[in-house]
Amino acid sequence: MKHLYKFSLLLLAFLLSATATAHDFEVDGIYYYIYGNEATVTYLGAYGYQYEEYTGDVSIPATVTYDGITYFVIAIGEGAFSGCSGLTSVTIPNSVTSIGDFAFKDCSGLTSITIPNSVTSIGNGAFGYCSSLTSVTIPNSVTSIGEGVFDYCSGLTSIDIPNSITSIGNWAFRGCYRLTSIDIPNSVTSIGYEAFFDCTGITSVTIGNSVTSINGRAFYGCTGLSSIDIPNSVTAIGGEAFYGCTGLTSITIPNSVKTIYGYTFYGCSGLTSIIIPNSVKTIWDEAFHGCSGLTSVTIGNSVTSIYGGAFYGCTSLTSIDIPNSVTLIVPEAFGNCSGLTSIVVASGNPKYDSRGNCNAIIETATNTLVVGCKNTNIPNSVTTIGYSAFSGCTGLTSITIPNSVTTIGRYAFGYCTGLASVTIGNSVTSIGEGAFNYFNALDTVKCLGTVPPVMVSRNCFSEAAYNNATLLVPSNSIEAYQTTAHWYEFAHIEGWGSVGPGDVNGDGEVNISDISDIIDVILGGNMLPGADVNGDGEVNITDINAIIDIILR
Repeated sequence: MKHLYKFSLLLLAFLLSATATAHDFEVDGIYYYIYGNEATVTYLGAYGYQYEEYTGDVSIPATVTYDGITYFVIAIGEGAFSGCSGLTSVTIPNSVTSIGDFAFKDCSGLTSITIPNSVTSIGNGAFGYCSSLTSVTIPNSVTSIGEGVFDYCSGLTSIDIPNSITSIGNWAFRGCYRLTSIDIPNSVTSIGYEAFFDCTGITSVTIGNSVTSINGRAFYGCTGLSSIDIPNSVTAIGGEAFYGCTGLTSITIPNSVKTIYGYTFYGCSGLTSIIIPNSVKTIWDEAFHGCSGLTSVTIGNSVTSIYGGAFYGCTSLTSIDIPNSVTLIVPEAFGNCSGLTSIVVASGNPKYDSRGNCNAIIETATNTLVVGCKNTNIPNSVTTIGYSAFSGCTGLTSITIPNSVTTIGRYAFGYCTGLASVTIGNSVTSIGEGAFNYFNALDTVKCLGTVPPVMVSRNCFSEAAYNNATLLVPSNSIEAYQTTAHWYEFAHIEGWGSVGPGDVNGDGEVNISDISDIIDVILGGNMLPGADVNGDGEVNITDINAIIDIILR
């Protein structure tokens, strides 16, 4: 439709300048063409003559007589006054029922116009680019505001939309940056594409309770808009509808809305909180990208998908709860959320893939997912740290990977430039490519496991880590690490802890944690060298009793 509108403008300009068609007669400086006993006002000029402009004040009569015949003036034709920059005012009689497409387009000197109640239709672009027009009253006889009717009427400060209007067309008030407020009556059911695009002066909008759709870019770039009430009748808010509305501080999304489309609130830096209702199922790409003022987000329990960049750059966001309805978070959904310390995903949520800056996703034994940039407290329920889980979390300085974790995925802590120390739990069996690589500043790597985890490549750690970091391993496992790829690459390998009786985990102490480790071995966990406390060749409850005796000594 947008391309068709532009094509129509070009076609009209060509017809007016090149062909200068169609008038049947002229009376008192106004030109008409006739059909039966009805006359339509048309533009000046004729075949073979240069196009001329109407100027000054023009008063259109209700009837006109020519050659003894009286005609009723019932319309202002397509492009009739288009480009008449010297036109200052027009009086339209009650006999006129329609104003044609582009009828007053580019009448830059037109300051006022009264549209009578007889008019039932106003054509597309009828008053487009009338930059001096300050106010317009639309009569109750008109039922729709067509495409581009007041397009870039930059002088327009106020407009009354009557209750007869059922739709506001595409580009209807685009670029009317002096408009300060808009009341959209209950009769209106749809607000068109770019209807109020770049209306930077609008501070408030009231939308009637019959509107069912707010189309794409409807309020794009309305930087002065601070609040808007969206009624429960609205089921769809189009993409980029409030793009760049930097002054918007609050908005209520009603329960009737089912989808938040891409870029809907992109760059709304003034928004501080948002509640996404239970009716919404999908949050599309970049929906809240750059909403840097957001401190609170509530996601309804029907959302199933959060797409790429949905909350990218929401730097004031510190935490977020994701309901168990969510099955998909696309990469970078929370990218560059530098203030984000944790995201808690509801228990029972199936695992899903996500990665990128400040968007860690960790699979747990109970399917409870935990994510975060600076959160170093990984719960004991976690079994896998997935691909790029903490990648790019520059605020992370240390991390302890609990004994429940068996797998550390590719690039899990890649590009964590502030990461200085890592403790790897005793159940980790494999470390993925680049897991602790790419500009990491590691100075200490402590392994709790007596059996060295498998490194899939030398690239698991950085060259700087191999050369400068201290690798701490259980004292009785130094040789195992020195002879296992690629652990032997570490230039500084030191032992820690004691391997005395009862010190099952080699931490230098005999306590309840050693009992827990023996229970893990009995239940089928990895064998630990110190688990056979009494030296009888078996690991069973007698070893637990032996530790208890040691503790009670």
